[in-house]
Amino acid sequence: MDIESSPPDARQDEADLVARAVAGDRAALTEVVRTLRDPLYRLALRMLAAPPDAEDATQEILLRVLGGLDTWRGQARLLTWAYRIGVNHLLNVRRRSPHEAAQVSLDDFATNLRDGLATEDYRGPEATLLTREVRLTCSQGMLQCLSRDERVAFVLGEVFELGSAEAAWILDIGPATYRKRLERARGRLGNFMTSSCGLVDPAAFCRCARRVDKAVELGRVDPRRPVLAIHPVSEGGRTAADAEAQMIRLHDAAAVLRAHPDYAVPRARMDAIAGLIGSGRFSLLDDPHDG
Repeated sequence: MDIESSPPDARQDEADLVARAVAGDRAALTEVVRTLRDPLYRLALRMLAAPPDAEDATQEILLRVLGGLDTWRGQARLLTWAYRIGVNHLLNVRRRSPHEAAQVSLDDFATNLRDGLATEDYRGPEATLLTREVRLTCSQGMLQCLSRDERVAFVLGEVFELGSAEAAWILDIGPATYRKRLERARGRLGNFMTSSCGLVDPAAFCRCARRVDKAVELGRVDPRRPVLAIHPVSEGGRTAADAEAQMIRLHDAAAVLRAHPDYAVPRARMDAIAGLIGSGRFSLLDDPHDG
């Protein structure tokens, strides 16, 4: 089944790249990692919320991808195939986010947003940066209130904007089942954000700039070391400011949850992954064979 359309030349380029990597070409293997690492990290970050957890998961997913690279047969784009491996890992990972562990529902989340909401916007140091950090952290938290099945359906369909056939293939379910799961997630998040989020509906009660003080008090935002608002992005990728501008133009629930920068794997983790590639762990590099 052809689950996605891509130019024949692009498919052939991917096939050639993978063939070289499987044959023991270290430069080709490095290019495979370079192509996949940031999209897989963004998937892991949306599913797990915390960057350190996402980094660990990305490394594990990449190891699984590289270990099974010789099984890729071009039935989907290389990234789509890697997403399938990544999703399987992320749906079954034992580590739970704080929201998952506490079983925070969207109703609970709304109650928490009301608690400590200031009457005026935050005007302190780095107001724009910290307000942005609150928004990004909050949107991550909303996703954590969904079940993992609903969350991944929403991330693939609304955040990554994949078609239903491609997303269903990644999840190894039928397209109709996928669409029902996505609609359920859309409905839950849409209802919540319309009633709660001032970015979606000006009549809603919550404003990011009025949550800064409470977020700092609770330790969810560190004013000295914001995480998501200054997170590194892919070369030439969308910054936090770019994403925010796009969100404001679109002004709906999906846009708010989509409006994260094009996050990149942090340099230290990239170096660790590069070290693993050079460690001799992968037999395709140790025992090259004829293509």
